[in-house]
Amino acid sequence: MASSNSYKLRCSIPGHEMDVRGLATAVFPDGAFVSVSRDRTGRVWVPNSSPDKGFTEMHCISGHSNFVSCVCIIAPSETYPRGLIATGGNDNNICVFSLDRPQPLFTLTGHKNTVCTLSSGKFGTLLSGSWDTTAKVWLNEKCMMTLQGHTAAVWAVVILPEQGLMLSGSADKTIKLWKAGRCEKTFTGHEDCVRGLAVISNTEFFSCSNDTSIRRWLVTGECVQVYYSHTNYIYSLAVFPNNQDFISTGEDRSLRIWRKGECAQTIRLPAQSVWCCCILPNGDIAVGASDGIIRVFTEAEDRMASAEDLQAFEDELSKATIDPKTGDLGDIKMEDLPGREHLNEPGNQIDQYFRLIMKCISVEFLLWHKMHTSMRTVMTELVFLQEYDYVFTIDVNEGGPSMKLPYNVSEDPWLTAHNFLQKNDLSPMFLDQVANFIIENTKGHVVGPAQSASGDPFTGGARYIPGASDDRPSFGADPFTGSGRYIPNSGSNSSAPAGVADPFTGGGAYSSAALRQMATNIYFPKTDGVTFDQANTSQIIAKLKELNGGAPQEHKLSEEVLESLEGLLVAVCGSNSDNSLPTIQQINLLWKASHWPEDIVFPVLDIMRLAIRHPHVNQTLCGEAEGVQLCNHLLNLMRPEGRPANQMLALRTLCNCFSGRHGRALLMTQREMVLSRAADLTIVCNKNIHIALATLVLNYAGCLHSQPDLEGKAQCLSVASRALETVQDKEAVFRLLVSLGTTVASDQTAQDLARSLGVSSQISKYSSVSDPSKVGECCQLVLKELQ
Repeated sequence: MASSNSYKLRCSIPGHEMDVRGLATAVFPDGAFVSVSRDRTGRVWVPNSSPDKGFTEMHCISGHSNFVSCVCIIAPSETYPRGLIATGGNDNNICVFSLDRPQPLFTLTGHKNTVCTLSSGKFGTLLSGSWDTTAKVWLNEKCMMTLQGHTAAVWAVVILPEQGLMLSGSADKTIKLWKAGRCEKTFTGHEDCVRGLAVISNTEFFSCSNDTSIRRWLVTGECVQVYYSHTNYIYSLAVFPNNQDFISTGEDRSLRIWRKGECAQTIRLPAQSVWCCCILPNGDIAVGASDGIIRVFTEAEDRMASAEDLQAFEDELSKATIDPKTGDLGDIKMEDLPGREHLNEPGNQIDQYFRLIMKCISVEFLLWHKMHTSMRTVMTELVFLQEYDYVFTIDVNEGGPSMKLPYNVSEDPWLTAHNFLQKNDLSPMFLDQVANFIIENTKGHVVGPAQSASGDPFTGGARYIPGASDDRPSFGADPFTGSGRYIPNSGSNSSAPAGVADPFTGGGAYSSAALRQMATNIYFPKTDGVTFDQANTSQIIAKLKELNGGAPQEHKLSEEVLESLEGLLVAVCGSNSDNSLPTIQQINLLWKASHWPEDIVFPVLDIMRLAIRHPHVNQTLCGEAEGVQLCNHLLNLMRPEGRPANQMLALRTLCNCFSGRHGRALLMTQREMVLSRAADLTIVCNKNIHIALATLVLNYAGCLHSQPDLEGKAQCLSVASRALETVQDKEAVFRLLVSLGTTVASDQTAQDLARSLGVSSQISKYSSVSDPSKVGECCQLVLKELQ
């Protein structure tokens, strides 16, 4: 097939009634693509065999109640071997279609504003971005994660080939890299809204912006190249199969083809906004524009339009008027234009010759023919562009064209909105909507540096260790600070040999070899809560009295309060605890004492950790009204800049809340906030904190195991995945592996999400761990679940 190395028109497809806002190459049939439009429809186009080398509409889909803004193809699956079409709209919804019916198979709801970008990944994962400043991860018709962090509309999203990595670009001028639902990195460099993203490889991607630049990035954060050629907003990008060359479209009425880092060809279109583009399997390029027409360009000579059609396209281009609102002149800069006096110079072309004349604040297009002396004005006025901090495209009138709304951050958004409505003769009823749009898309977000963590007070010899029991080496020593092993809910039984005791209870004979032969999974799902029960009551009280003796006068506890706390500790830890109920007065004094200064409060928190296991204390402190206060207090102590002792004890107290039904109910209602704050502590280099964090995730996974709460399971997967990147302690790793196994066990959707997040590749390194053997064995069982 002959190639001209230069793209020319193949065909024009006038199928839509309004702007074509999105294009995507279809999986089926061969050579087909999908378009979506502000006319609220999507259409599937297939190549035909007619002499005009055009495309025929095979399928029309509709389901949105407002403009359709974006489209992507979900890869084929066993259920849908031809793939699915996902579209996002100004009605805040995502509609998912098959190729054999015009109505949606299902609709995804959850965004609070226009869905303006979509991307699909492996295992049916769908990523969406919205004007509501969030991106969302969808799987099996459910929202699994919400990615929060941008401060303005999310205009572009894409899923990278490496499992679990996602990108979002925003009107806040930044790009964010997400893994397992958390922001790993923020890319800065663009000077205006980021409008498009395109994948190059596992490690590189392109971005384009309203600042007229295209940037090439490494996922590690470096911008390795910046490309300039466009003269106005750049809306879309697509990469050729060689993963080097690419195309771009924008508000300067052009499609640009980039070869070896240079703009090799510029194709002008007779429409102001060239919204979208895609590259077809045969290398042809499809673009959609504001005139409602899709145009396909090719470099294959046998697919090029006829000479008559090519001439008709050129004629249409020459008649196109330039929008006086944008003042766009393509690659021509007004300040470089010659004056009217240059009309006296002779022309140098045989045919028509264009001159651009600058006069004051107007530009005239003057057509001069060498054979004639007449001139005619093609365009009479073009207002110079003033520089603004933001220029928004506003869709107010459903049937009308988009309007430009310029805005400087120093202006009053309400006054700007008022002036905009008056200037465009629009109803004042839109004032709130326009002003709020400006505010939402221009608000700043300053994050101060985190304070350095305080030193761990639990260092030095003969110290009080929160959570510790007596000093016997094989039993009772705190499992996370000494050599003794951890036996949740243990009594005074002696320690079992390593590798024989049950990994959680320590009871019963356990032979890993025998279990392997029986193919029994003793690790997960684990649905009963794991608690921190060890205690040395005498040391706790001794430390409490010691700190009270040195406390400032205004914080000293009375002897009556100390006796009450000691009585409470005995009541919840004594062997006759069932006959010695904690009193309301004791519980109230414990709550009051827990607000001691943060540098001395840790023995009180240790008493609370132990007391919260008691049914009466659990009910009192975790009730509906009191529970929220307790939760907020513990989360405050878990601040990343807080004291490690308080962070650890707050985490352990939350874990022990799961021992009672009131505590479980409280923590399930506060799950998102609790796990989010806990995840922030992965950066703290403290193995005791990491073990407590892993236990908290495990307890949540156990509660969620038999529930259809996919968002909750997604958060467990995300936090566990995040923790596994920094946690080194093998006991913490083991508990995180058990939490993963519990989350995905017998839940196909959770398994699919774990695969899409790249969990298998992340944990595979633990499959060969033999010391302790439970880490390797549990890892292998999790990997088996995810096969």
